Amino acid sequence: MLIGIDASRAVTPEPTGTENYSLHVIRTLVNQARGKHRFRLYLRDMPAEGLLPHDDTVEWRVIGPHRLWTHLGLGLELARHPPDVLYVPAHVVPLCCRVPAVATVHDLGYRYYPSTHTPRSRWYLEWSTKHNVHAAERIIVDSRATRADLQKLLGISMDKIIVAYPAGSGDVAPVQDEETIRGVRERHGLDGPYLMSVGTLHPRKNLGLLVDAFGDMASSADAPPGLRLVLAGKRGWLWKPLLERIRDRGLRERVICTGYIDPQELSALLTGAVAMVMPSLYEGFGLPILEAMACNTPVICSNASSLPEVAGDAALYVDPEDRAGLQRAMDRLLADDKLRQELIGRGRQRLRLFSWEQCAEAILAALEEVGGGG
Repeated sequence: MLIGIDASRAVTPEPTGTENYSLHVIRTLVNQARGKHRFRLYLRDMPAEGLLPHDDTVEWRVIGPHRLWTHLGLGLELARHPPDVLYVPAHVVPLCCRVPAVATVHDLGYRYYPSTHTPRSRWYLEWSTKHNVHAAERIIVDSRATRADLQKLLGISMDKIIVAYPAGSGDVAPVQDEETIRGVRERHGLDGPYLMSVGTLHPRKNLGLLVDAFGDMASSADAPPGLRLVLAGKRGWLWKPLLERIRDRGLRERVICTGYIDPQELSALLTGAVAMVMPSLYEGFGLPILEAMACNTPVICSNASSLPEVAGDAALYVDPEDRAGLQRAMDRLLADDKLRQELIGRGRQRLRLFSWEQCAEAILAALEEVGGGG
């Protein structure tokens, strides 16, 4: 069977959640099906050397144009040279696609929190999600929470939806070398304990609440000297109000916005952090939770959407609207090393439940069913 995959998002220079998902799923699918199926990866740009597999069983098709690439370039390529089945891990099925398709829908957060998106992105998410769930023969989701949302909000049958949990990035791992950690701390001006959040800066991450809770904590007489908050992630949409809040709270020296950082630096920052804090209003999965667990870093996260599915009993939970509760949770982990070690141990156990191999197995089974290659 020839499996076509939209790999355009897997070669993004500064990948975030869905781009990392695309990359790891493609690599693992190819590894699992090597010798059984062939793959054709559709690309808008040439990948960096070694990023994606390329051999006798995996061909690349670099196609244009850049503008309207999916619906013009990829759509035309599929019409001229159709594979047996198409998989879209992080984007949208082309219009007028006559190839049987499987697509991943990562979340429906825009439905619950429309004000956290620009009008344009909200319109596009609504259109692309509806298009995917109707154009694809099977829908892959990252969590039971998203499966329930698809059924409740869009009326999609449970029989069409397959839950395939992602896993953490293998590139993010604990750093043993103290000099490396010290060097990263010095680069970011971290001369004391720090908490951190990982993810693109946009309103759905609820970072305004985090900044306020941290500001309350940092102004307390009990706050340790040099306490900092690190926001690790590139600027997304509607990010300016967050920077204004940091300024208005007088926290520009206390809150460090790193911008995008590579996995090696992220690993060092997570390893040295008191905790990773994720107070999101909504997440389709929450890869930073697994990345923190991989670095032996305790987790504080909201009790919203899919996050309890991911963190299980290995996190402190907070209501995403409870500023005082978030402050108490951060205070607890700063003061209670026994609790920190307990959460770290539970996190190591929790991490074993997630693997890209299991994720790819479920996706491959759907592709074989839809493409007739089982």
